[in-house]
Amino acid sequence: MALVEGERVRLVEDLALGGAAAGEDGPLVGFLLLGAGVEGTVVRVSGELPPPEEVREYERLRALFEDYGHTMPAESLRRLEAQLAELEPRWREFGAQGPRSSVRVRFDNGFVLDDADAAAFARL
Repeated sequence: MALVEGERVRLVEDLALGGAAAGEDGPLVGFLLLGAGVEGTVVRVSGELPPPEEVREYERLRALFEDYGHTMPAESLRRLEAQLAELEPRWREFGAQGPRSSVRVRFDNGFVLDDADAAAFARL
């Protein structure tokens, strides 16, 4: 589902946002929770979101396996195959979702959420 600028949307699940810390080891300054059902307007649709870390790691390990797997010691090869098997379900799930875009949404309560996954919203 591709959202477009000016479109009315609704948040489909609760969204928790942690505040900035006063210092690196300092206390949490704030916390914001936007509840599912909050409505707003798409202000901007940005480019594709990068794949999650697990997907990037799978692709990196897969390339390593394909390029150098035949030269690896048996134990290293088994470990690499186990890592690939562990990450493959997440990679398949990501591929089935298709490209994801990020959006900027101005909620009716005045809050603005930028670089959010468009999948977190439903059209009204």
